[in-house]
Amino acid sequence: MLSSLPSLLIIPFIILSGKLNEKVNTIILLQSGLVIFALSGVLYLLSNKMWQLIAVSALMGVGSGLIVPLSTGLISKFFIGPYRTEQFGLSSAITNVTLVLATIVTGYLAEINWHLPFAVYLLPVVSIVLSFYLKNNMEQEKKKIATRSEMNLQEDETSVIHGRFGVDIKKLVQIMLFYGLSTYLVIIVSFNLPFLMKEYKFNSGNSGLMISLFFLAIMAPGFFLNQIVGLLKKKTKFYSMLSIAVGMALIVVTRAEWLIGLGCILAGIGYGIIQPIAYDKTTRTAIPRKVTLALAFVMSMNYLAILLCPFIIDFFQSMLHVKSQQFAFIFNMCIAIAAAVWAYMKQDSFLFNDKL
Repeated sequence: MLSSLPSLLIIPFIILSGKLNEKVNTIILLQSGLVIFALSGVLYLLSNKMWQLIAVSALMGVGSGLIVPLSTGLISKFFIGPYRTEQFGLSSAITNVTLVLATIVTGYLAEINWHLPFAVYLLPVVSIVLSFYLKNNMEQEKKKIATRSEMNLQEDETSVIHGRFGVDIKKLVQIMLFYGLSTYLVIIVSFNLPFLMKEYKFNSGNSGLMISLFFLAIMAPGFFLNQIVGLLKKKTKFYSMLSIAVGMALIVVTRAEWLIGLGCILAGIGYGIIQPIAYDKTTRTAIPRKVTLALAFVMSMNYLAILLCPFIIDFFQSMLHVKSQQFAFIFNMCIAIAAAVWAYMKQDSFLFNDKL
């Protein structure tokens, strides 16, 4: 419950944040989320009972939900075209490298005292301080640049949003489903790999290393996203899904540690390309003041996939009477192959044509 409750609460508050952003100042909303998140970090350090930890986890989910869509919303507000794509890539890379570093730090802190790993949740204090600089910078930029609406017209004068609410719902739903599917496919590396490694007679240190490689691989494409999309163009998502499928195959076909590591890297690279591209494509489904709300719906799929993944795997595993830990990887490999075929056949569609 401690691990799933934040994800459960993040989903509605991500969408609420996206909606509130239409009427509430972005920086004020961001600072509110950061304060709630930082407060949860303090309360974690002071908690000694399980019910207290559960309550604080719920509070952290609220704060996270308010913060999550605003970072990508700010990118869509200040950047256009290839520059925006590049920034989404960098944002994804920084997020994942921070996750790896935080995991390493909390591992060391846990050896000292079980409370200390929660100290990483105090990092938003730094962000709160930086948000005041961002607020001042935004006020200065308003005097120098055109409004966001004017920038959108300059970016693509032929772009027309078809939708009653300023959002092309059909295109948005397509992105949501594909992004949710992508997250579901790769999250089993984090959830199921430790059990598979145990079945392979490896220790927890080996599985920890593989998972770290996976998240580092997610980070890597973000630094070269424009170059990757420029090279792969309409086949970007096809090759990304193919990379995920091959990664899953390598994890299950051999018990060689280096091949399992390579599989984790390939799965991570595939997802590391898909994630920022999904955010960038979402900005083209809504009018400027609705972009953050559209991003909120897409980003909520990440947490929904994380919540549903164990239940999906358990359901099909029970239905097919399979007990091997390899099942999750074989099952998701088959789905990834089907998704790759779909991406190849529909490469000229809005969802899959990523040509800059």
